[in-house]
Amino acid sequence: MSQPRSRGRAALRHLAAPALALAVVATLPAATRPAPAPAADPWAALAPVSVSYAKPLGGEVKGNFLSYNDFHGAIDPPGGSGATVNGTPAGGVEYLATWLKKLRAEAKAEGRTSTTVGAGDLIGASPLVSAAFHDEPTIELMDEIGLQVSSVGNHEFDEGVNELIRLNKGGCHPVDGCQDGDGFAGAKFTYLAANTVSKKTGLPILPPVDIKFVGGVPVGFVGVTLEGTPGIVNPAGITSVTFKDEVETANKWGGLLKLFGVKAMVLLVHEGGAQSPPPSTPGVSDCANFSGPIVDIVRGLRPEFGLVVSGHTHRFYSCSLPNSAGQQSVVTSAGTNGQLVTDVDYSLDRRSGRFTGISARNVVVENGVRNADGTWQQSSPGVFARNPELVDARAKALADKYRTAVAPIANRVVGKISADIVRDVRPNGESPLGDVIADAQLAYTAGDGAQIALMNPGGVRASLSYGASVGGEAPGEVTYGEAFSVQPFNNLVVTQTFTGAQLKNVLEQQFPGFNGQTAQRILQVSAGLTYSYDSTAPAGSRVSALALNGTPIDPAASYRVTTNDFLANGGDGFTELAGGAGRTTAPGFDVDALVSYVGAGAPVAPGPADRITRLG
Repeated sequence: MSQPRSRGRAALRHLAAPALALAVVATLPAATRPAPAPAADPWAALAPVSVSYAKPLGGEVKGNFLSYNDFHGAIDPPGGSGATVNGTPAGGVEYLATWLKKLRAEAKAEGRTSTTVGAGDLIGASPLVSAAFHDEPTIELMDEIGLQVSSVGNHEFDEGVNELIRLNKGGCHPVDGCQDGDGFAGAKFTYLAANTVSKKTGLPILPPVDIKFVGGVPVGFVGVTLEGTPGIVNPAGITSVTFKDEVETANKWGGLLKLFGVKAMVLLVHEGGAQSPPPSTPGVSDCANFSGPIVDIVRGLRPEFGLVVSGHTHRFYSCSLPNSAGQQSVVTSAGTNGQLVTDVDYSLDRRSGRFTGISARNVVVENGVRNADGTWQQSSPGVFARNPELVDARAKALADKYRTAVAPIANRVVGKISADIVRDVRPNGESPLGDVIADAQLAYTAGDGAQIALMNPGGVRASLSYGASVGGEAPGEVTYGEAFSVQPFNNLVVTQTFTGAQLKNVLEQQFPGFNGQTAQRILQVSAGLTYSYDSTAPAGSRVSALALNGTPIDPAASYRVTTNDFLANGGDGFTELAGGAGRTTAPGFDVDALVSYVGAGAPVAPGPADRITRLG
């Protein structure tokens, strides 16, 4: 006799509760990565973004997913070169809220149940309006705008595992308390962390799965961050956990969901890819010349994962890729900073519970005002007029609470620049702003004998704009909020002693294949340090002509080298930087070094970005 449907639903709802789900999965063997579907040309299997599956056997249920990723606490509309998406001014949480409501209303008019989901990095690397309150504003705003379930990303771990759990459960910060004076209730949406496993218990630190019912049909969600998270966050905050393989984890939990009758699944994964060259049409990507880790991840997935919502690369795309069964899974990403929303329509077979069709498109979160000729109103280059008709009042009121609280700090002028100082890297891997930050850290630690400073490029999060005026400051003036947007991690500044031979090994570790490095990451260097590199040379012999102030580096001599503590703890794969001696820590944070530097005297000019010579 078949089980009554009401009892089946109850069992599924219990599965979504983490306690039972964890107890069940603890008894299951780990799944293995399926063999890839054979294909002579992996790109030949690419299909259009609209994918149709088997015809329904028992009638269809219509649904809708709205997704975004890599929000990074972008409560305010992004400025400068990041203010637009293909020329359209976009972003800002009160505008994101409006567009989500608009898309939900459109889905409802078509008889579709809408679910709002995310793919990690909602917080971390955030502007001051969120970061000053340990990203509590962003969590509250995600609840306000209707987010229901999201995977964690690597930046959710910027302040460590315990802080992520606090943000999820609620409660005041253990050091700073509840700074806004009204407590903090934590996330109402469900954070998923299936592949972030406690070393003590062997179980995920947050729920691994969630289930939503759409017209009575269950849809399962599995959420994971990239397995490589330990290499790109501060190691000190994640010593209690391990990060498991994305595909093995997804398939393991997908098997559990299927065991409980869930046949339609969504993977929320903080890992992605990119189309090369980038698409020219706003929000559109056919995944031509598409590459990145997400390709192999999708290729290994169970076919029940009809939709993969991805992130991490800050690129937007909506296309399809082959899964382990040779079928197509729709794969999406909405760029970054809440400037796009992916609108996914799907249908389910009421009898089998499987997807019968999925289609996806990216929608720009437009926030500007058009002139009569169709151009966008600007008060100065890159500073756009905002459309009050596109503002969601509730989201704005909550955001304004924090904007008002942080304004005296954020709008304080701390220094001057003589021109735009951009984070964009030159062909040699160096950037004008990277030079300036390295110089700032060198100057900040000169009293500790620092001779050299090195900066990781991924820690430079925004450019400094000469003309931007977020708080009414004059052109060229830099506010604390702008400086914080450049370096939002509150890393410590540390100085260590290395031999010349160790320093060369540090620079050799910028390239994959040397001492465990998996990616090329060119460190930004302070004035006086020069060298050449040939990335095509054998590992360990790519760096040459290493000199300080024109004098060749002596392998046996000692040098005082400044970095942030993320690098000094081995972040970004720079394990060589964890081997220094005589470590000392400067007062304050890395942003304080930048503030001190831009406020020290004459306006700061862009760095020359010519200290490194690329040979090949």
